[in-house]
Amino acid sequence: MEGLKTMAMSPDPVRGNSLSAPAGQHSALSGNGLAVASMLTWAAGFPAAEVLLQTWPPVALLAARLALAVLVMVPVWVILDGPRRVVSARWGHAMTVGGLGIGLGMFLLILAQKLTDPVTVAIIVSCAPLVATLLELAAGTRRLKWNFALGVAVSIVGGLIATSALAPAQLGLGAACAVGSTVLFCWASMATARDFAELSQTGRTTITFVGGLAMASLLVFGSAQFGLDVMPATAFDMQQAGMLMIYALISMGLSQVFFITSVGKLGVALASFHINVAPFYVMLIMLMLGDEWNWTRALGASIVAMAVVLAQDRAPRSAQVG
Repeated sequence: MEGLKTMAMSPDPVRGNSLSAPAGQHSALSGNGLAVASMLTWAAGFPAAEVLLQTWPPVALLAARLALAVLVMVPVWVILDGPRRVVSARWGHAMTVGGLGIGLGMFLLILAQKLTDPVTVAIIVSCAPLVATLLELAAGTRRLKWNFALGVAVSIVGGLIATSALAPAQLGLGAACAVGSTVLFCWASMATARDFAELSQTGRTTITFVGGLAMASLLVFGSAQFGLDVMPATAFDMQQAGMLMIYALISMGLSQVFFITSVGKLGVALASFHINVAPFYVMLIMLMLGDEWNWTRALGASIVAMAVVLAQDRAPRSAQVG
């Protein structure tokens, strides 16, 4: 049981859970800042993916993305945590969490973007706060309060507005893949922050990426056995190399480190609110690349920001002895 707590970090988290560590205004501020940084870096991957998916099969892009991230992040992890902690880590559990949540979840997201478009995927992913809240309620790590439930609803509305559409233009298999990816990602983020507390934030992210790479290798092997394309359609050039580095190291590696750290401070439900601002961040990136400003997405982003503030219980509580 936790010691003295003077403020609830997020709406009525259950005491004693590692995802709901004691935090005041400073911790909430830093947790939200990390979530913003995570979404900014994650958004950079959407334009990069659009370029790569023109010539890369989804399964090949998944494997290349994870392989590059693991290649760079494992040595960093060894330096930060030391070889002994790396060897003694919960590798079996990481294969499950990373394989399903990162490997399969990421494949479904890439496939959804391939089958539909980034806007449709972003609309569907706006259900992430609801999914994450249900997961935390099921795990017993959160008690639902009215302000948090209202924050979830407002966040979803803001996410829909930020995508400049209230209904996906294309549904079917692509939409189903996006929903499945969202559920797996939220579950894996919660499990990563909760079950690998002995590791650094980089270590928690990296060990699940290794599990994701194992799943990606199985998907590539299975696709090849069924005669599907598993290699890029064109020769690998400098443009593809640059896009892959953004997609793997910034949009996935750095973004996930930020997000898992944010989950540890805020809980997965509240941290996932920020996912709904991603379409606005994508617009900012595309603006720098020559696209036009979109006031509707700016409005949606501001609504999500309001939802984040609304969902956090800032009222001081009397000290509680655990």
